Amino acid sequence: MTATTAIFIFNPSLLTSSSPKTLYITAQHPKISLSSITRALTVKCSKNGSPGRISGENGGNFKDILSGMVDERVEELLNKEENQVLLDGLEKATQRVEMAKRELAEIEKQEIEAKMMRDYINQLEAKASEIAECQKEILQARAMVEEAEQSLTLDGGRGMDSESEFMYKNEERLESIKAALISAVIGTFAGLPISLTRVTNYSELILPLAITFASCALYGVTFRYAIRRDLDDSHLKSGTCAAFGIIKGLATLEGGPPLQLDADSLISHAFDGAVYVSENLLIFVFAAVGLDFFIKLRILSPFPIDRSVPKT
Repeated sequence: MTATTAIFIFNPSLLTSSSPKTLYITAQHPKISLSSITRALTVKCSKNGSPGRISGENGGNFKDILSGMVDERVEELLNKEENQVLLDGLEKATQRVEMAKRELAEIEKQEIEAKMMRDYINQLEAKASEIAECQKEILQARAMVEEAEQSLTLDGGRGMDSESEFMYKNEERLESIKAALISAVIGTFAGLPISLTRVTNYSELILPLAITFASCALYGVTFRYAIRRDLDDSHLKSGTCAAFGIIKGLATLEGGPPLQLDADSLISHAFDGAVYVSENLLIFVFAAVGLDFFIKLRILSPFPIDRSVPKT
């Protein structure tokens, strides 16, 4: 045969992962390349047992025959069981790659969200620090305001205390004056009948009534400060009456005739002393009863004044 024989060798190892059906055909000859064969030489091939001719001008038929052979070979390779296992593994690997891509995209998305969240947290922390500083300033301002209020309260309290103390003293003085007037009026009226028995005209009543008025006024003030709020203490009331009665009675006796060192003078002074003491004791008893009555009516306040009790 004068024509050069071309040997086409199929290389299965050149099957790529992206397109399993793509095959590469290698034409090998010791002296002539594949391009020179396709352009100038005539290749004798047989299909179905009969020879055929492929010339350089009829390159399209050569390509068709070559493509058909490659397709058949590819189909045979794909139908083999070991290649099916490889293809299944390739498909699973492709799925894993796609899944990994999706997971990577999800991770990137989560990282972006985490970054946004960190930025938001940083903003919140900055706002929180600003709020804390504002609260600190507010607390300082509030402390200053409270300190100023306390200072004003203390100053005002001292002023109010002094003013209230002054008013309290005035009220106490007023109540003492009321007690003196009540006791003096009641005692004077109680001693009027006694004084009438010792005078011959009304002008002689001025001195004894004035003395009784003054002594009973003094007794009223003393009674208020002595009794205080022990209004049910009868011993204290009777003690004040007896003390004033005895003192005034003995003072009246002293203004009488002098004592002589004889029995008649002693008996006379003793009798007169008992009469004077009894008369004055009766006067102060009436004054004490009147004071107690007005205190219970809340017209007169005992010492000290109870501010919780309303005045009538």
